[in-house]
Amino acid sequence: MGIESDVFVANSLINMYAKSGHPSEASYVFHYMPVKDVVTWNAMITNLTQNGLQLAALELVREMVVHNKIPDSVTLISVLPTCARGGFLRPGKEIHAVTIRKGFNFDLFVTNALTDMYAKCGCLDLAQRVFDISLRDELSYNILIASYAETSDCSKSLSLFSEMGLIGMMHDVVSFVGAISACANLAASKQGKEIHGVVMRNFFHAHLFVANSLLDFYSRCGRIDIANKIFERIPNKNAASWNTMILGYGMIGELDIAINLFENMREDGVEYDSVSYIAVLLACSHEGFVEKGRKYFEEMQAQNIKPTQMHYACMVDLLGRAGLMEDAVELVKNLPIIPDANVWGALLGACRIHGNTKLGSWAAEHLIKLKPEHCWYNTPLSNMYAEAGKSDMANKIRELMKLIGEKKNPGYSWDQSRDQVQAFVVGEVMENYTIGHQHAESC
Repeated sequence: MGIESDVFVANSLINMYAKSGHPSEASYVFHYMPVKDVVTWNAMITNLTQNGLQLAALELVREMVVHNKIPDSVTLISVLPTCARGGFLRPGKEIHAVTIRKGFNFDLFVTNALTDMYAKCGCLDLAQRVFDISLRDELSYNILIASYAETSDCSKSLSLFSEMGLIGMMHDVVSFVGAISACANLAASKQGKEIHGVVMRNFFHAHLFVANSLLDFYSRCGRIDIANKIFERIPNKNAASWNTMILGYGMIGELDIAINLFENMREDGVEYDSVSYIAVLLACSHEGFVEKGRKYFEEMQAQNIKPTQMHYACMVDLLGRAGLMEDAVELVKNLPIIPDANVWGALLGACRIHGNTKLGSWAAEHLIKLKPEHCWYNTPLSNMYAEAGKSDMANKIRELMKLIGEKKNPGYSWDQSRDQVQAFVVGEVMENYTIGHQHAESC
């Protein structure tokens, strides 16, 4: 009909091709348009981001400015998730500067996108700064609750969760999952149970993601009995539900139950994933089921699940614990990928169990090459030499540890007292975390 060059029609064509998964056709329409407006550029940027072409999307934003088209809030909201997904911090900061220059730093959608970008790039301090000076809605809080839950500052997730309730904002699935995960990391059983109560009263307990988070929380707090009750009540369990229970029973040494759960998972019609096999291989390793572990490992590959470094580390640990050191070494030497610290660490652990100082030194040499800045492997190596009666070598390693100033990372203990969770290391109080007493009372 001769209207393919009409800017409104062409913009719609770009949008249609983008959402249909045909980025090249969208690009063809874009490049042959005689006139392009800001909507055209935004549509094309969205096309590239939706189809996983992050770098091309960022380049197009720069090209847009060269063509004297001023990015608007839609442009920024479209491209900031690209920086978040790709971990592109520097371009993200450049876009942040544009938002300030153009006055979009007061736009809720833009600031939420900025907060998310900084959080996903691992800069939670910058994400927090944007959050502190911006308008906020439930999404603003959820971004930080979920992000802090995955860090050592996970107590901040609980503070933000509490703050949401105090100012009258409604918690949703993301809020609950983040807060429950934080409780699991802190082993904050009292606060976790309170949040579980809120979950029940708001009828979120039936949501699969929330239920799975509760499974993880109770398993890690040593209440596998409660986790099992929740597990039994989940109507449509997914792989994560089963994996959490398998790992949970494995952690408390109920290895037979863990392996039986793995078998029952298949009978329930749930497909195994990569984590399922890590969980069952760990259980086989600690129980000494070598042949069963080998069978599962071969079965995993037959199902086209590509083994990761963790799977290989589990197999090395399985063989090493059983005293099959030659098999473990042969596996390491013939790996189709370059062994990482997990694999060499598993071999070093097995060497210490069986007092094999020669192989232990070989594993430690590779660990030094891979992780020269981390010397955690010196302690098991030193202990191995000491137990083998080679005190001179043990002393040399200890002297080296003193020379480089190596310190063992302290283990923390968590204590709950009313509205606070305190972190302790031997002899001192590390931190004092207020979880939100007012919110606890309102629960």
